[in-house]
Amino acid sequence: MGIFERYLSLWVGLCIAAGVLLGKMVPEAFQLFAAMEYAHVNLPVAILIWVMIYPMMVQIDFSSVKEVTNKPKGIILTVVINWLVKPFTMALLGWLFFKIFFANLVDAQTANEYIAGMILLGVAPCTAMVFVWSQLTKGDANYTLVQVSVNDIIMIFAFAPITAFLLGVSDIEVPWNTLLVSVVLYVLLPLVAGVLTRKALNKKGEASIQTFLSKIKPFSIIGLLATVVLLFGFQAQTILDNPLAIGLIAIPLMIQTYGIFAISYGIAKALKLPYNIAAPACMIATSNFFELAVAVAISLFGLNSGAALATVVGVLVEVPVMLSLVAFANRTQHWFKS
Repeated sequence: MGIFERYLSLWVGLCIAAGVLLGKMVPEAFQLFAAMEYAHVNLPVAILIWVMIYPMMVQIDFSSVKEVTNKPKGIILTVVINWLVKPFTMALLGWLFFKIFFANLVDAQTANEYIAGMILLGVAPCTAMVFVWSQLTKGDANYTLVQVSVNDIIMIFAFAPITAFLLGVSDIEVPWNTLLVSVVLYVLLPLVAGVLTRKALNKKGEASIQTFLSKIKPFSIIGLLATVVLLFGFQAQTILDNPLAIGLIAIPLMIQTYGIFAISYGIAKALKLPYNIAAPACMIATSNFFELAVAVAISLFGLNSGAALATVVGVLVEVPVMLSLVAFANRTQHWFKS
């Protein structure tokens, strides 16, 4: 594991601080970046997200999906939690906190945008960071590939309808065109690019794939860190003017993350999954594809919206929380069979 992956939480923290500081010192630079958009898609963010996602997509071997029938329990756990549980618990928590518990602290429009951002996080199961969490928990790398592959296939078809349904239930207008464009831009096209790249490299042998991955893998982390700087730069003034908002959004997000992990871990133990499948399965079920959520939030609601802020707070919360869950899983691996 490289120095970036080993100290990822530290780098993210430093980039958050750098983004807020730069956003305060040179707001005109971030306003310039914010103006670079086409069809409600911010181009700098889109490029950085592609830089972040593409190396991860090349790692995915879709031919491994056929192996799902060999050990289906871990796949079923991940799919059920990601698509039948997590989106709806996230929407429920967003509604409870911003329509009831925090109703007197935020106005109705801002509350709706915060809920929308949380929904986008809940409907986007993790793709990129999955491989890091799996490696940190000593997970079965091949099985993780299968889980990611299945999740990505489902995401192509399920992300937009579930998002639209939950946004509609929350009385938020659903711009279907932008939502579908975002799915194509941030999920389908990177997947296709990854598959075609892997297919081309596969003709030269597995060694060529690994060599290529070793060269481009650092760009994934660089893309993540640059995206964090940019996003927190965009939101710098909002964060400085209203730091309470960060705490308000972080509370339900942390409850969701720890709660989903507890449910997943309990089910994995009840299913008697081996640890090297149970741990990454629960990490995949718990973490979010925040890159996609951020991109869609910006496309749907704008760079300076409450929805974009909520997804950015998701970045702030996810890395340290997931690292704490990695540590917990590693300490409790004796609960599972090897």
